[in-house]
Amino acid sequence: MHGYRIHTLIAALGLVWSAVAPPDARAQENATPLSLDDAIVMAERGSESVGIARAGVTRSRGEIRRARSELFPQLSGSASYSRALASEFEGISLGPPDMRPLCRAFLPPSAGLTPAERLDTLEAAVALATDCQPDGGGIDFSELPFGRENTFRLGLNATQTLFSGGRVVAQSRAAAAGRRTAEIALASARAQLVLNVTQAYYDAVLSERLLEIAEATLVQAETTLTQTRLALQVGTQPEFDALRAQVTRDNQLPIVVRRRTDRELALMRLKQLVSVPLEETIRLTTQLGDTTGVPPVRVAGVEIAPADTAASTRAPVRQAAEAVEVQENLLRIAASQRLPAVSLSSQYGRVAYPETGLPGWSDFRANWNVGVSLALPIFTGGRISGDVLVAEADLAEQQFRLEQVEELAQLDTRSALAELAAAEAQWQASAGTVEQADRAYLIAEVRYREGISTQTELSDSRIMLQQAQANRAMAARDRAVARVRVALLRDLPLGTGAQAGGAGGQGSGATGGSEGQSQQRPRQATTAAATQASFGAGVP
Repeated sequence: MHGYRIHTLIAALGLVWSAVAPPDARAQENATPLSLDDAIVMAERGSESVGIARAGVTRSRGEIRRARSELFPQLSGSASYSRALASEFEGISLGPPDMRPLCRAFLPPSAGLTPAERLDTLEAAVALATDCQPDGGGIDFSELPFGRENTFRLGLNATQTLFSGGRVVAQSRAAAAGRRTAEIALASARAQLVLNVTQAYYDAVLSERLLEIAEATLVQAETTLTQTRLALQVGTQPEFDALRAQVTRDNQLPIVVRRRTDRELALMRLKQLVSVPLEETIRLTTQLGDTTGVPPVRVAGVEIAPADTAASTRAPVRQAAEAVEVQENLLRIAASQRLPAVSLSSQYGRVAYPETGLPGWSDFRANWNVGVSLALPIFTGGRISGDVLVAEADLAEQQFRLEQVEELAQLDTRSALAELAAAEAQWQASAGTVEQADRAYLIAEVRYREGISTQTELSDSRIMLQQAQANRAMAARDRAVARVRVALLRDLPLGTGAQAGGAGGQGSGATGGSEGQSQQRPRQATTAAATQASFGAGVP
């Protein structure tokens, strides 16, 4: 009965192993290769955050054009037609136009005329004076607009601001500062995207590496179990050793399942960032430690220069400085309301009143005037003083924010450099440890097979090898991500830390920002403890 239960358990474990076995090699061969450089390019091409930042830059350009437009003349044209359906001048008859000749001043006859000729001249002057209209005594109302049915008007208006108390110049400067802020935000969005993609990519590579370690450990446990069963059959080892080897092998299966799930989740996060369909199979070509294929961020051989890591050059500090300049110009705009505004304007128009049809150009009459206007606030009930106080408070608040951001930038910069130094130290410390641990496990395996050591010694050697391999992989991941962060430190937002990889929960939240990483970082255990908990489980 006891042997039947053992065989049943082995069959069940075989079914579980077949369910979590590695995918077919043919599927891996047909997978789409994806390097870190390609992932960064693809992610930037389809990133919503970068697209929003680009839209902000375009918006800032429009703000600059709108602010500077008041420096130039404003010219507008108009054209209108109106037809009078009823008029107050209807029914008013001014009579037919006076067709009599105009009255002229009387000129006495010349002295050389005969008396008869002088008499004829006087009689003609008297007759003309009795049948003439006085000069300027009548008005031709036929040319006036009163009661006209059809009216055509053409107009051209021009306005030029001569003096505005510095308001237009301050608006232009504030808009220019807004554009620089938008450009900084675009560079920051790109840098954050590169860091997120790098973290997600190396998390996926690390998860594959941890899966390989877990599968290799399972193979080692299977080998030990086979050897122990053979020794039990020949009577060289007790049944206790066989049960212990079987429990070790069985406890390794859930770890492989967990590692496979972690890899799938990490790959899905990476696919989401690079806009790849989740059902598509990809093959990661940039391995841990291989960072030479990332030209956009120059990861290989990053040299930390003081200008690149100075707190004053950080993107949030530069954005805060531009915000101070914006508030300074808004204060100037508020204060300019106390000064007079002078503008020059001109209106030119032509009007025609045809009886029927469209008028010709000669039928239009011209109107043209030029004027200068001055507007000066005399009493506003305290509105201008209130605007100035609000602008002064906003400026003071933004100056304090600038000082606050500078302090946080100094702390964040030193934190990034410290994390890079720690990652480099971990990488150097793990050098050669894997080879030594592998050599120690081979010796322990030979000693156990020859019967001169115990299974406890073999299990301890296996655990040390697993710890060394996991430490090396996670040190490579942390070193690569820390280098990318320092290389992009100038444009990164504050608090964007390089999340440390963990054996149990590595890679979680790699696509998120600084807030998600700060919440997940306390969940990371130490590398040795996490590896001991996952790989060493089940050892009695």
